[in-house]
Amino acid sequence: MSVLAGAVLFFSGEPGYEYFLILASAIIAISGLLDALDGKVAKLTGKASKRGDFLDHVADRYADIFILAGVILSAYCGWIIGIFALTGVFMTSYLGTQAQAVGVKRDYGGVLGRADRLVLLIFIPLCQYALIEFWDMTILFTVPFFDVTLTPMEIMMLWFGIAGHATAIQRAVRTWRVLSKRR
Repeated sequence: MSVLAGAVLFFSGEPGYEYFLILASAIIAISGLLDALDGKVAKLTGKASKRGDFLDHVADRYADIFILAGVILSAYCGWIIGIFALTGVFMTSYLGTQAQAVGVKRDYGGVLGRADRLVLLIFIPLCQYALIEFWDMTILFTVPFFDVTLTPMEIMMLWFGIAGHATAIQRAVRTWRVLSKRR
């Protein structure tokens, strides 16, 4: 579903296909719901396993790639902001599981987790669509003195970058402190 969401986001920037933003939000919502349910169903049916947990994390990272690539490659996001967001998202996820890999409890804490990202990935494309459809605008914000304009999607991606890197640093510091106490 994430491949489809990414493709829909990519094509939503084409003239006449802005409504794809609504479709992308719906696909991401369904994908997020199914992702949340699969682990619960596995636990309830006694089929939860380390292999399943591993597979879930692999699938989540690929979902992140496809969805964020769709945003980055769309007409609504500059690539520099997109790469900043992508690295923030990946470092957040990496440091959460890396803590577990070095013998510390897996770390889901911080400013920006996957659930937070999914909520924004559902909501912000709808805002982008509303801006285009009802106000005939693509740009939401202009940075004074710098002549920089930002779309809602770019603002979201900037948040993913800033909050993602902040979360990664928080997780790294927490893990470092736990490991330092174990010497």
